[in-house]
Amino acid sequence: MKFFVDTADVDAIRELNDLGMVDGVTTNPSLIMKSGRDIIEVTKEICSFISGPVSAEVVATHADDMIAEGRRLAKIADNIAVKVPLTWAGLKACKVLSGEGNMVNVTLCFSANQALLAAKAGATFISPFIGRLDDINIDGLDLIEDIRTIYDNYGYETQILAASIRSANHMSECAKIGADVATAPPNVIKAMANHVLTDKGLDAFLKDWAKTGQKIL
Repeated sequence: MKFFVDTADVDAIRELNDLGMVDGVTTNPSLIMKSGRDIIEVTKEICSFISGPVSAEVVATHADDMIAEGRRLAKIADNIAVKVPLTWAGLKACKVLSGEGNMVNVTLCFSANQALLAAKAGATFISPFIGRLDDINIDGLDLIEDIRTIYDNYGYETQILAASIRSANHMSECAKIGADVATAPPNVIKAMANHVLTDKGLDAFLKDWAKTGQKIL
């Protein structure tokens, strides 16, 4: 499973990228706002050192305007994935932009039917939002499983990009179900390394080592 990092914080992306933990990046208007930077400027910087897809989201709500914004965003770098919402207008924009050879990430997916439409429209990625479904007492992981089944049944090439990841458990569950990609904030990716027994074991090793009075360096 590929790891995308869900942030517009350039320093956080660089840290994970240096460890080989980043296969791509997803951004959205809320993340751009948190960064406090211009969308074109920060996206261009991210694309300068990330070779994988970098999702940049349109903000228009009408298809023609989405297409125009998508074309502008796609000019930033060759690895831009234009992000459009899963609305009827967004599907129209997806069809046009993907037909022009652009990567398109269809976001805000909350049902298998929506995912099926996105695949038919030529989406490169479909982004089902796990955490937001969990928030309304619907198991978001069930949606990932449903989409996987449908795409495999018919050979759709659209990649399942699990989004709205809230925990390290979400990451492993998505991997088991067969998501192609999971995008998560930096803190969630780092949390995957944590385990109470690792901490306990390391503490015991260090106490025993201290008793030897030895040094390696």
